Formats: sequence, structure tokens, C-alpha cells
Amino acid sequence: MRFSAPILAFICLSISSGVVIAQADMQATNDFPNPYQIYTGFFNIPAGREWGATSSIDIDPDGKSIWIAERCGSDSIRAAYPIRGCAESDLPVVLKFNSDGEMVRSFGGGIFAVPHGFHVDHDGNIWVTDAPFTLPPGIEGKGHIVVKFSPDGDRLMTLGTPGVTGNDGSHFNMPSDVHVAPNGDIFVADGHGGNSNARIVKFDSNGNYLMDWGSAGSGPGQFNAPHGLAMDSQGRLFVADRSNNRIQIFDQNGNFLDEWHQFSRLSGIFIDGNDILYGVDSESNAGRGRADWRRGIRVGSARTGEVSYFIPDPFDANNGPYAGSSGGEGVVADKDGVIYSAEVGPRSVKRYVRFEN
Repeated sequence: MRFSAPILAFICLSISSGVVIAQADMQATNDFPNPYQIYTGFFNIPAGREWGATSSIDIDPDGKSIWIAERCGSDSIRAAYPIRGCAESDLPVVLKFNSDGEMVRSFGGGIFAVPHGFHVDHDGNIWVTDAPFTLPPGIEGKGHIVVKFSPDGDRLMTLGTPGVTGNDGSHFNMPSDVHVAPNGDIFVADGHGGNSNARIVKFDSNGNYLMDWGSAGSGPGQFNAPHGLAMDSQGRLFVADRSNNRIQIFDQNGNFLDEWHQFSRLSGIFIDGNDILYGVDSESNAGRGRADWRRGIRVGSARTGEVSYFIPDPFDANNGPYAGSSGGEGVVADKDGVIYSAEVGPRSVKRYVRFEN
């Protein structure tokens, strides 16, 4: 790995399990090159519509088109009144953009309160989680679900019970993200609210509940706001365990394999076909005990855990309007390695293109 000597000093080798675990008190991984140029305004949203908060972004199977779910031109996940997100809107939530940034498809209006997690599977189906903290008075039948759409926008499957929370195979409590394995099995990160479920739920391709694992806490296999999911070429499931400031890695039966802290406090995670890992930290600051860790996008290897590049977030993490969340919460890269980052606080989608010296 390309860790510096001080970082190596904080690596612990677990002899009994053979697992390499990066310790939580390791030196911050801020000092890596940034070979990326940032571009704003690449996506042309329809006239008269503005970007809302968004954490939802993924790549089409064509490797170039980008899918985004945004919060109906409105504010963040807490549905602060009178800002009510998508709960009282019929605006299409799911938007597809071609490689030139032009919108070519939209659907999914009137279904969600706070679209949050997002995944495009190998067949091009679109999966969206709905994770509201609260709902406006009188709003029913939205929230705490995972919805599957066809590429054309047909609603194919709903997991969970709209508007009803729980912790069994038929209910969620603020599902943060969803990921579909190559064999069609479905994994849901459940419990955006911290201790309100804190688990990973597994279903078969038909939506039948298979199992779940996890509980609230900071030990191996425990979670505090599991916020993002990704899978590498080996079929290992990577969980962005955000409030525990780490990635946890499991096999598809929930067996704990490893944990990494070197990618920081991840809101979003993406692993491409070459096992390049893209992780975005939107929350580290002094108030969360992360004064030494800079917000931004870290790029590295899902095979070794090596961090290679760091794209710093330009906003002040401790003061100003974006102290709570700045930069991206969702992250993805296309087949050419161009990075796209979906932002909740700044309500924007950024594009990062690598340049050569």
C-alpha cells in the first residue's frame, strides 16, 4: 500500500483472522495528488426547474449516460418546513442524462418523499430508496421503501411498506442505499437515522426476504448510519458506515471480512469494473471530531485499500451554510474515469475530469 510511514504505524495486523484493519486513529489521508479539474453546470436540467438536494447518482450500463434522482428542487432530508422536498410534489424524480449532459428521460413523480439511495443494476433497472426523517402533516403512503423501475420508468417492484417503519423483512426505517449483485440478489442499507435499525437486509431477485445482519454500535458487523453500498469484482459488499468513519467489507452472507478507515467518513461509495474505489466524504469537521480530515473525494483500490488521489472539497467545513454537509454525498465514475458527485448541501452535481501533466 502507498501509506506513509506514520500511517503504517497505525495499521494493525490481526494475526488470528489474517485481516488487515486500518485503525480509527490513523493519520488523515489528505496529502495525495489531485489530477482532476472540476466542472459545474454540465447537466442541463429543464428550463424552469432547479436542482434540489441530491445524493443519488449512478452510471448507465452504456458506461457514459448518468442517472440522477433529485429532491424536487427542494431542500435536504429533514424536510424542514415549509420546505417539503418531494412529499407534496409530482415532479419527476429520476432523470437520465446522455454523455453531452442533455436530459433524455424522466419519471418517478409522486412516489417519494426524500429520494436518497440509488443504483442502476446490470440490466439497466433503476432502484431508488426513500428515506425521510419526517413527513409533512397529512402525507401518507410515502417513505421507507425501495422502488425498482425499468429503464423506461415502469414500476416493477416495491420493497418495504410505504409510510410504515419496522425492522422485519417487510419494513425499513429510512433505507439509505441499495445495491444489486450480479446474480440479482438485493442488498439494502437500512437505518439512516443512526440506531433506528442499523442493518443490511438481503432479498432474492424476486424481492423475497432472505436475511439481515447488523446492530447499532461500532464493533465489527455493527453500524451507525450505513449510508452507501458498493460491490467489487470478487463480490464483496462494501458498506460506507458513515458515523463510524469507516468502510466495512462483508461477503454476501454477512460475514465480516475487513474494515478500512483510510477513505474517511464516507457518505457515498462507488467501485468500477477495474476495482477502483471512489469514496466521498461530505461531513468531516471539527464538530464531529474530524478536524484533521478534509472533506472531498478519495480515489484508490478496492483490492488493496491503497489511496492514490484526493480531490479536496472547496467549502469551509466548520463555518458557513455548508458546515453540515458540503461536496458530494453520491459519487460515480464513467468508463473513462470521469467522476460525478451529487451534492445535498450545495444542491449541485459536479463533474471531475482527470488531466495529464
